[in-house]
Amino acid sequence: MLDQLNRINLLYDIYAPLLTQRQQEVLRLYFSDNYSMGEIAAEYAISRQAIHDLIRRSLALIEKFEEKLGLYAHYNYQSERLYEVEQLLEQDSLKPEELVRLKEIVRELRSNNEQ
Repeated sequence: MLDQLNRINLLYDIYAPLLTQRQQEVLRLYFSDNYSMGEIAAEYAISRQAIHDLIRRSLALIEKFEEKLGLYAHYNYQSERLYEVEQLLEQDSLKPEELVRLKEIVRELRSNNEQ
C-alpha cells in the first residue's frame, strides 16, 4: 500500500503539469494533504461521488501518460543504477570487477539518456 502511494505521489510530481488545475488540486488534497473525499467534496460544494470519479479519472490519465512517456520508469531505472554506484563507491578499495561494473553503469545511464 505504501509503495503504491509513493508511486502515485511520484507520478503526480512528474505529470501534474499535464492535468487541469482542479485535477491537480484534488489529487494534492487527497494524496499529499490527506483530506478525505468528504472534506474535499465540502470544499468544492460537490458530491463525494464526484470527487471519487475525479480522482479515479485523474489517476487513469496519469497512468496513461506514464504508459506513453515512461518518465517514472526512466526515473526508477536511473535511481537503481545510482544506488548501485553509491554502494560500490562506499567500499574502501574497488576490485577490478567492481570498477568494470561502475563503467558499465555509466555507459548504461548515458545510453538510456540518449534514447
